[in-house]
Amino acid sequence: MAGSVNIREIVLDILMEVIEEERYSHIVLREVLEKYQYLEKRDRAFISRVSEGTLEHMIQLDYILEQFSTVKVKDMKPLIRSLLRMSVYQLKYMDNVPDSAVCNEAVKIAQKRGFYSLKGFVNGVLRATARGLSGVSYPDKEAHPLDYLSVRYSMPEWILREWLSLYPPETVERVCARMEEERPTTIRCNLDRATKEEIIESLRSEGITVKENPYLDYALEISGYNYLQAITAFKEGLFYVQDVSSMLVTEAAAPQWGSYCIDVCAAPGGKSLHLSDKLAGSGYVEARDLTEYKVDLMQENIDRTKRINMAAVQKDATVFDSQSVNKADILLADLPCSGLGVIGRKPDIRFRMTSMRQQELVRIQKKMLDTVWSYVKVGGSLIYSTCTIAQEENIRNVVWFQENYPFELESLDPYLPEGLHSDTTKEGYLQLLPGVHGTDGFFIARFKRTK
Repeated sequence: MAGSVNIREIVLDILMEVIEEERYSHIVLREVLEKYQYLEKRDRAFISRVSEGTLEHMIQLDYILEQFSTVKVKDMKPLIRSLLRMSVYQLKYMDNVPDSAVCNEAVKIAQKRGFYSLKGFVNGVLRATARGLSGVSYPDKEAHPLDYLSVRYSMPEWILREWLSLYPPETVERVCARMEEERPTTIRCNLDRATKEEIIESLRSEGITVKENPYLDYALEISGYNYLQAITAFKEGLFYVQDVSSMLVTEAAAPQWGSYCIDVCAAPGGKSLHLSDKLAGSGYVEARDLTEYKVDLMQENIDRTKRINMAAVQKDATVFDSQSVNKADILLADLPCSGLGVIGRKPDIRFRMTSMRQQELVRIQKKMLDTVWSYVKVGGSLIYSTCTIAQEENIRNVVWFQENYPFELESLDPYLPEGLHSDTTKEGYLQLLPGVHGTDGFFIARFKRTK
């Protein structure tokens, strides 16, 4: 409790917005933390941890609840379901929170939110869970590997089946384990505004922990801060929050002095800003996206980082633009995807994405590639990327594209750190895996237009 604000109710409202209203968790959490930035760091950390943790562990939490509830989770009232999930998360994962406090607060919230008749049910389920939690039996790893991975890492079975068809079980478990680890924030230094050393010094002067990245010299990992927008170096546009996997897309693009670049699905604009940075004031970057909201978001980042060779433009990548034909030296096609590679950052993908939705995204990806390929000059480069781990969205799209359009894959080895070189990078594509490469799950392919 912080004054008149009940932080557990804040968490409950976040979960209701994300799960029941299908809003994106990272957006909802950002809005809430901005609204309540006056709260103590401890309270803000509690809000982040419990809301994110509940979403990350939801399959496991439901599995536990079903051991102690006479009502199936799917049959519960939505608010009571979210309240129980967040409470079981605290019982299982937060040793510093007394079980009695978890139970009592949940009962109070249920009553306050109009569920007086269910307060006994909430109390009974949570107290039974608290007593029996240590004795819960989970699926056996050897006998039932799919069930084990699904419950242990709260990963939907349809996703695991796909991954297990591509990688051995130990690799899949490494991917899943990495996705639930707490990670520092990765940033890209804006080196035309300040040196890396100056940025590090500024961050450390505010008590922020800084670690350098093994792949890219201009990438840093930061932790120990309270509110990103309050960091001086952020306000001054000295860095941009971006995972290394995303930075590697621009490395693969390798813009030359004066290159004209089009990013057809650019929001929030990290890769476009990176291209602009690498062009060092030369050339031009046209960062496109579908909605006015996304374009405004990109423009804010352009203004904050003081880009002079870049513009945010509202355009639909599925609608042909005759004015762009043969215009781009580099075209970035970082297309809408299932996002299975960034579940660790966006946990709601676990229950928002389905196999059917994935198939629809594959259709959209192909439609976009069919629309934009001609924007690339002969001899120019098209960089295809997604933030997913899925053959249909990645390598199968690459094969389809090569078979139907005048492009050929080019080796990525001249553009990527040596530690990432492999048989596939020599061919022209790379699948990054959490827990294996130390990045988000990302796919990158480099094409050259041949005619």
